[in-house]
Amino acid sequence: MHWWYLLVAGLLEVGWAIGLKYTDGFTKPLASVLTAAAIVGSMVLLSLAARTIPIGTAYAVWTGIGVAGAATLGIVLLGEAVTLSRLFFLAMLLVAVIGLKVTSGH
Repeated sequence: MHWWYLLVAGLLEVGWAIGLKYTDGFTKPLASVLTAAAIVGSMVLLSLAARTIPIGTAYAVWTGIGVAGAATLGIVLLGEAVTLSRLFFLAMLLVAVIGLKVTSGH
């Protein structure tokens, strides 16, 4: 169950990272409230996951999901550059996150 908490926490991190772009410096109320809710939800779920998952693993997986998701949505939604090297390093990040999960012993 704690891995599910961590997965959802990572997805919420993606949401708030992308949400920051849409808040326009926290001047747009709806986007700001949704982004703040995603931040709080992400932190709460990360803390619940860290009850049983080692914090180093939990934090690395959480940030890995956030980085990969934000970079992917940046490409898809925001028109950020797509380069072979960027895709390669995103794939390496995904491999690292899966490796941490597999070797965590949980």
